[in-house]
Amino acid sequence: MKEQTNILIVDDDVGICETLSDILDEEGFKVSVVNDGFDAIKEVNKSDYKIALIDIRMPKINGVETYKKIKHIKPSLRVIMMTAFSDEDLGKEALKEGVYTIFYKPLNINELIKFIKKIETETLLLIVDDDPDFCETLKDVLKEANYKIAVNYDGKQTIKNFEENDIDIIFFDVKMPSINGLDLYLTLRKRNPNFTGVMITGYFYEEEVLKMIDEAFKNGLYACLYKPLKRGNLIALIEEICRNKIKEKEIPAI
Repeated sequence: MKEQTNILIVDDDVGICETLSDILDEEGFKVSVVNDGFDAIKEVNKSDYKIALIDIRMPKINGVETYKKIKHIKPSLRVIMMTAFSDEDLGKEALKEGVYTIFYKPLNINELIKFIKKIETETLLLIVDDDPDFCETLKDVLKEANYKIAVNYDGKQTIKNFEENDIDIIFFDVKMPSINGLDLYLTLRKRNPNFTGVMITGYFYEEEVLKMIDEAFKNGLYACLYKPLKRGNLIALIEEICRNKIKEKEIPAI
């Protein structure tokens, strides 16, 4: 049986909260409700939510400021903003900060549910690095953030897994013994250009490494991260990639 997705609704309108909660509960989601931003921050601190629906205009603290504080606590939380107003400046700020989209009231419930089901989909990440300790540490960090993780230590195993699984994002080291990161990336791109590639390296000062990174960017590499990785930056990058994948499917703000 599929595990229920935890959703937090944040709105000072009690009626909207009750209606949304009932509808999402019928759709099989596990729903909690709070009526202001400060309570939302407390909830995110103590419970594991995957998605939050946050009203933009609320007393005490608005939805955008609430989101800014929440994303420092749980950067992998996927947020949808709601509003009954034409809050153009706040809306732009919210999207810039990383919310997935904005739904305008009265809500189109069918479209909202469809959107929630799209962004609740698990993101499959593959880590490729010949350093087992680094892989295990990174795996633990990402599993804690509720991502699905696979790990490989060499290029041949990576190619095998790539053929067997629908991998969304691959993090791969530049310098590896069996095949370097650039050659691995170019090989995988020829087979399926739909995954997102992120290089990782601790040798950013070496000319050979810089050339490989540059060539990878010319061939569609999304980003390059330098060791030691920072948890917040890493998860923010993953969520940025996930948002972009949703946008590529041409789902507009409603």
